[in-house]
Amino acid sequence: MTSNSESATSADQPAPTIGPPDVIGTPLSPTATKVMVLGAGELGKEVVIAFQRLGVEVVAVDRYANAPGQQVAHHAEVIDMTDPDALLAVIDKHRPAYVVPEIEAIATAALVDVAERGIAEVIPTASAVVATMNREGIRRLADEELGLPTSPYLFADTLEELTVAARQIGFPCVVKPVMSSSGKGQSVLRGPDDVASAWETANTAGRVQGSRVIVEGFIEFDYEITLLTVRAIDPRTGVLTSHFCAPIGHRQINGDYVESWQPHEMSPDAHASATSIAARIATALGDGKLAGRGVFGVELFVKGDDVYFSEVSPRPHDTGLVTMATQRLSEFEMHARAILGLPVDVTLASPGASAVIYGQLDEPAIGFENVAAALAVPETDIRLFGKPESFHRRRMGVVTATADDVPAARERAVRAASLVSPVPGRAAVRKATVLPPPPPAPPRRPGPPPGHSAPPPGPSAAPPGAAGPPPGPIGPPPGRPVPPPGRPVPPPGPRPAPRPLGGPGGQRPIAPPGAPRPAGPPRSASPGQSPVMTSLVKTGDSADGAAPGSPVAGE
Repeated sequence: MTSNSESATSADQPAPTIGPPDVIGTPLSPTATKVMVLGAGELGKEVVIAFQRLGVEVVAVDRYANAPGQQVAHHAEVIDMTDPDALLAVIDKHRPAYVVPEIEAIATAALVDVAERGIAEVIPTASAVVATMNREGIRRLADEELGLPTSPYLFADTLEELTVAARQIGFPCVVKPVMSSSGKGQSVLRGPDDVASAWETANTAGRVQGSRVIVEGFIEFDYEITLLTVRAIDPRTGVLTSHFCAPIGHRQINGDYVESWQPHEMSPDAHASATSIAARIATALGDGKLAGRGVFGVELFVKGDDVYFSEVSPRPHDTGLVTMATQRLSEFEMHARAILGLPVDVTLASPGASAVIYGQLDEPAIGFENVAAALAVPETDIRLFGKPESFHRRRMGVVTATADDVPAARERAVRAASLVSPVPGRAAVRKATVLPPPPPAPPRRPGPPPGHSAPPPGPSAAPPGAAGPPPGPIGPPPGRPVPPPGRPVPPPGPRPAPRPLGGPGGQRPIAPPGAPRPAGPPRSASPGQSPVMTSLVKTGDSADGAAPGSPVAGE
């Protein structure tokens, strides 16, 4: 099954022609092609794996140890990525060819310096990373420079300014910190009484305390989608092109993704508008000296045939986790390919869905029960991210499912995710280390009385309880011809007389006791027999009966 995905080169400006890398080296060797991934969460982990499958050496960087991506990378670094000196030092230490940001909380000035000095290529570009980590920058780019349809918006730096801005935009409206992601610090204002609490939430949950906020008009949309847009080289033309995956529908709670599915049905007009918006924003963010390759997660609101730009991430998107089940290449594999200048494929293989597994506990090293029951749901897979610490609403895993249609896939994914139960770390350790009781031993057979040993069975002795040969007709003796069917068996003839001992010469005389034994003819080694074997035979020992470790001919 293929999607109605398409490829389109931006009409705004000609895309530069670039070529793929000449060679991909061997990891952990002087020829290695090296990538540094900044942000080693669940999305970064899948990016690391995708690069490793292409033979790339990967350095995973995060603010805490044993992050999911660090568990599978060649190298791991723990630094404060908002510290420009620390970030520059780790890049200088490893000297990667590519720096791939997977989160927003990064010292972007350091990345600009790295790109300008030619130390490494920043993906998609350093300017794109700067623009997208700040909601104000990306909203002004989309609205004022590109003219994309958006909701009305204003910015505020104080509670008083927020009060005025909310009144001008109108209620309901949405307040977000300009420096945040994944719904952190976001509030919906239903009336003037919500302004103060929204200001407090924005200033405590954003990446920068006391930061600027954006006030957005509330759009009564029918649905929202993520349109994964891949800027990659077209192998037929060598030109950088925008490729579109099938639309991904998703459901959010407080700005955080809960489930997603692909494909999401759209009208032809709405789909055309969506691809146009996505192509323009991705091309603008990728317009650097190295053209800006990679995956862009473009979020859009849809009302009827009207499409509104919401946000964009210049990296794989959390709602795109569903592509691990639905597409021939996941968004992570496409990201790695595009960065390396390799062809991509946006083929949709099956309808599918994803559902998040939350930690539900606030403690480290939790465990998960009922994984087997969840995987018993047809066509499901589970990714447990391996995060070392759990929070109540922290994503700790995801279920993906496929089916003949999206509703069936969504039902499977949600059902399987609901079966997985997080358990406290103490219980997880206890259940993981306590072995089940051994099975009962079989009953012992009665043996001989103490002090007695049973004689070993003879060579032809049958084991106890073994049945003898089945009864049946006794055939003719060996050597007698078998008569044809229907003819009687002739009676046996007279038995031949016993042959005399000693062969044709008659019976050998019996020597009296103590008489010397007559010597036979001298024995000589047969052709090919070694003197050692001859000696063994002459002394009355056989090669088969030699003691363990004694020399035997031929060894």
